[in-house]
Amino acid sequence: MNHANLRLKRKPTHSMWLKISLACLLCLSLAACSGGDGDDLDSFIKNAAKDMRPKIKPLPEVKPYLALQYNADGKLSDPFRARKASNANSVLQPNMNRPKEPMEAYPLESIKYVGQLSKVKLTYALLLTPDNGVQQVKIGNYVGQNFGMVTKITDSEVELKEIVQDDLSGDWIERVSNLPLQE
Repeated sequence: MNHANLRLKRKPTHSMWLKISLACLLCLSLAACSGGDGDDLDSFIKNAAKDMRPKIKPLPEVKPYLALQYNADGKLSDPFRARKASNANSVLQPNMNRPKEPMEAYPLESIKYVGQLSKVKLTYALLLTPDNGVQQVKIGNYVGQNFGMVTKITDSEVELKEIVQDDLSGDWIERVSNLPLQE
């Protein structure tokens, strides 16, 4: 028997017909979807940009600049003019002629009270300077840049009497400051 001449004939079965009909139905449904002008979504996307307009508020009206005269009523002092160092009418004035002490080179805020030392009848305060040096001061010494004189030394603080210039009047006034003990 020759295999080339031998052909088997099969009859289509029910499952085969079902597969063929499903494939045809699928092809027809795909062909139906691809044709036409499109659906509602496509038309919405095409027409959406036509209706949109940006909502930009108009720019506010620019008002012209009106220069005002500084101190028109004469009540304010001119900030660009040097103030007087001392007021002749002021009773209290610092001694500008005395030699400066070493602790007057540092601002009071940068000095720390770190201890107390007593010798015979004198009490000294130990002050730590910003450059990590320790200085001894006693009552009557000057500390800080505002003519601060040490008036009292206790276990908890060093009290100073400073002479500062009042910002408004220019007169010299006294104020009490203290350096609390730092632990």
